[in-house]
Amino acid sequence: MARGAGTRTRILDVAQDAILAKGFEATSIEEIVANAEITRSGFFYHFKDKNALACALIERHIEVEDQIFDDLLGRAHELSDDPLQSALIGFKLLAELIEDMPGGHPGCIVATAAYQNRLFNKEVHAANRRAALGWRKRFRAMFDEIAAVYPPNDDVDLDHLADMVSGVIEGGIVMARAVGEPHLTSQQVLLLRSYVKLLFSPRLQ
Repeated sequence: MARGAGTRTRILDVAQDAILAKGFEATSIEEIVANAEITRSGFFYHFKDKNALACALIERHIEVEDQIFDDLLGRAHELSDDPLQSALIGFKLLAELIEDMPGGHPGCIVATAAYQNRLFNKEVHAANRRAALGWRKRFRAMFDEIAAVYPPNDDVDLDHLADMVSGVIEGGIVMARAVGEPHLTSQQVLLLRSYVKLLFSPRLQ
């Protein structure tokens, strides 16, 4: 890795840890500079301001999340050709992944930026929206594939169902932190899995 790229990655890593712990507003450039062991000019060489930093963190988060879901859902498809069973396996793998995280899920940069939306410019807002809509598109495609084989047992909007996946994960992270129960997030994912199973499983005549 080039020296400049290594410094940029270190800044992002330090900033992400601090922001997930206490939010964007409470994380100063001075703190990031000190913990990354760089100068202020070194920070501003890579990021012109906190908005640019936020955009970079969101874009990196999208890439990481996409890779995680590609891997999990890819493994699920290898284990079952049936779209419903594949989705159920995928949710189980996701719950296990979150369960195995030391101290629970660390949080979501996209959600953190959304909570402090007023701090940011239109580029950050657009990046955050792109992340949310990307997840909607991914899970809507999965539910479309299931519904083509297993018509849902209730009248649901599949876009809303796709958004529910993100809502359950983000809500689980918030609840886990609020009550100090790290396992709560994975439990919420398993409840979502149960709902999807009930929604699409053929009813017995």
